[in-house]
Amino acid sequence: MGSRKHNKAEELKEAKKSQYFAKLNNCPTSPRKMRLVADMIRGMEVEKALHVLKFSPKEASGRMYKLLRSAIANWEVKNEGARLEDANLYVSEVFVDSGRMLKRIQPAPQGRAHRIRKRSNHVTLFVDDKNIK
Repeated sequence: MGSRKHNKAEELKEAKKSQYFAKLNNCPTSPRKMRLVADMIRGMEVEKALHVLKFSPKEASGRMYKLLRSAIANWEVKNEGARLEDANLYVSEVFVDSGRMLKRIQPAPQGRAHRIRKRSNHVTLFVDDKNIK
């Protein structure tokens, strides 16, 4: 690896240490459905987002709720003794990427077959505090 590439990798690694995030891989929900839930909470305060996800009728909101709790727990590990209420945390970024796709066959009339694509996704959720350091 070249020195510039190595230096850039080290900078990114140091920058990641100050970010608080959680990642969910191969979630068996289509990315389109998960993006609807991600758009609901993007930019919201953490406590409000938890309430929105808890009472949302969408199936994907349960998984997003658990992921948000995980990101909050990661924040608590790095900030020992800090209170969640005083931190003024918000959901800074959420992105949903397409994951693996299971390809299945559905029987169709006249001896044909249709392909069914069972999609999955990867979700990355970042939380940050609004207090300027």
